[in-house]
Amino acid sequence: MTKNDIAKIAAKLLLDTKSVLFNAAEPFQYTSGNIGPVYVDCRRPLSFPLERGTLMSMAVQVLHDEVGDEHIDIIAGAETAGIPYGAIIADRMQKPMIYVRKKPKGHGRMNQIEGHFEDDASPRVILTEDLQNFGHSKQVFVDALRTAGATLEHFFVLFDYGIRPEVKADNDKMGLTQHSLCNWYDVLAVAREETYFDTQTLDSVEAYLNDPAAWVAAHSEHRKEQA
Repeated sequence: MTKNDIAKIAAKLLLDTKSVLFNAAEPFQYTSGNIGPVYVDCRRPLSFPLERGTLMSMAVQVLHDEVGDEHIDIIAGAETAGIPYGAIIADRMQKPMIYVRKKPKGHGRMNQIEGHFEDDASPRVILTEDLQNFGHSKQVFVDALRTAGATLEHFFVLFDYGIRPEVKADNDKMGLTQHSLCNWYDVLAVAREETYFDTQTLDSVEAYLNDPAAWVAAHSEHRKEQA
C-alpha cells in the first residue's frame, strides 16, 4: 500500500465515522476563540473497531516504512489521546509501551513517565498523539522523554492539519520528524471525489485551508454571534 493509498483510506474512514466534519454555514468555534468550517475529533475512531483496526494497521505500516522496526525500541503515548493509540501500535509491533503525562502526578513516585525503560540505554522512542495542529503541545512530552534519557527523533499522529507551514520549522527546531496518515487536504480530496458535502461547502473549506486568516475575516459575523 502506498502512502497516497493510506492517506485516501484514512481520510475516508475519518469521514465515514464523522470524526471530521465540514460546516461553512455555521462555522465551528475553537478553544482559541477563532472559527472555521472544519472540525476533527481523533478520539472518535476509537469507538469503531473495524475502522480503528484499519487505521492502526496503516499506522504500523507507516512506521515500518518510514522509520523501520529495527530503529524503534519503545512506543510512548502522550496524555491523553495518544495513550490508546500508542498502546495499540505497541501491541501490534510487539514493542514496550510507556506513556507521558503533561506534568508529574502529585503523589506516589511523582512520575511524569509511566512505564519502564533503562535510561542509560538511550532507547529510541516514538511519541504518539492523535493529531497535530500548531504542534506546540508536544514540547512538554519531548522534554520529559529526553530528560529521562530517551532518544526521540520521530513522532506519529493519525491526523496532521497540514495547513500551517510554520509547524515544520518548529518540528525541525525540536529535532523531530513527523509521520502521519492524512491531513485536511486528503480529507477534502476524498470529500470532493465521493460528494460527502455540497460544492459550496467544499469550496468554502478549500478557501479556509488555503488562507485561514482571510476566511475568518470574511466570516467575522459568525464570530461576533458566537462570542
